[in-house]
Formats: sequence, structure tokens, C-alpha cells
Amino acid sequence: MKIRTLNYAIGVLLLGIFLVSCDQQKISAINADPGSYHNKEVQIAGEVTQSIGALGKGVYMINDGTGSLWVYSDKLGVPSRGAKVGVKGTVLPAFTFLGTNYATVVREVDRRSK
Repeated sequence: MKIRTLNYAIGVLLLGIFLVSCDQQKISAINADPGSYHNKEVQIAGEVTQSIGALGKGVYMINDGTGSLWVYSDKLGVPSRGAKVGVKGTVLPAFTFLGTNYATVVREVDRRSK
């Protein structure tokens, strides 16, 4: 009976991890083709490498190991450098010049600390 309970618990845990990881996009994929993510909600996670903010608003850069992306926060403030966060938000129009993407930004809707 204990083995059956253990197998059930492991199965539920693996299913939960699979469902959570399916929704998360890699930053490199967003940076490679920002137009396909334009005004779409995405979920990203990584480490904060830079942050600039005041009065509950600001921007911070998040790196997931595949690339970096700026996140604009107008309600939740900005996390400190080195914080590990998960962010849900909408991809805003990017600045592209001669085929090179310079400023893709995600407008934060929700954030979770890891």
C-alpha cells in the first residue's frame, strides 16, 4: 500500500512540474521573434541582473540563461539584483533597427519570487 501511495505522489508531482513548465517561454525565443509575441501574455523566469526604480515603478532586466529581457513594472516595484523571479506579462512593441532587436519589453502583470 505504501508503494502505491508513493507512486501516486510522484506521479502527481511530475504532472504538476510538467504543467507549470509548459507555459514558460525562453527569453531567447522571445528575442529571436518578438513580433510573434507582440501583445501576447508570456511567462518567463530567471535572475534579475539590473534594476532601476522609484516610487513603485521601474524596469529590471531578467536573465534565464538563454538571454536577457527588460521587464516594466508600474505597480509592483522592482526586485533587487540577484533575485530569482517568475514573471507573467505582455510583450510590448520592440525597437528594431536594421534587423537587430534593441528593446523588447514585457509589461509585468504578476510576479513570483523563487
